[in-house]
Amino acid sequence: MNDLKNIIAKNIAELRKENSMTQFELAEKLNYTDKAVSKWERGESVPDIAVLKHISEIFGVSIDYLTEDGHESKRELKNRKNKRKKKNHGFVTGIAIVMVWLVATLVFVVIESVPLNTKLHYLAFVYAIPASLIVWLVFNSIWFSFRRNFVIISLLVWSVLIAIYLNLLLCGINLWLIFMLGIPAEAIIIMWSRIKNK
Repeated sequence: MNDLKNIIAKNIAELRKENSMTQFELAEKLNYTDKAVSKWERGESVPDIAVLKHISEIFGVSIDYLTEDGHESKRELKNRKNKRKKKNHGFVTGIAIVMVWLVATLVFVVIESVPLNTKLHYLAFVYAIPASLIVWLVFNSIWFSFRRNFVIISLLVWSVLIAIYLNLLLCGINLWLIFMLGIPAEAIIIMWSRIKNK
């Protein structure tokens, strides 16, 4: 019986705290004194079945919930759901990025199978890098840390410059000065990241 008293005491106290309710507020809802609620939460006495039913209705749980041990608190349950949601978002982002590389591989295979004397087929993979970063940026903006966007944008700028440089190089133009554009772009990204949002 003492175990059951302690279980009920713990469950009432946890539910009350999770719902940001004082002992006095709960007592008012039950038409009891806060001293009675205090005794229930210390396991010194147990509310009768009618009061247990009323408590279960107040907190939206079953009477069984009040008498059973080992419940996850709402906070723990919410944390677990959030972790699972974040993990799923990570998988969806990963799948989208892998699909970019699938398309790049398909383009590579198609260009490679056409009997042309060209080295352009490797550009499919070169342009897959900025495309992957764009996909990552979109999903990161929706689901993840806004601060990470600046790193992704920085990588995106440099990958686009590398892709353009390699494209020009395959055409016989060595325009290495194109990387000079990355310096002011990087400065803008750094200054933009320092802007404080309210």
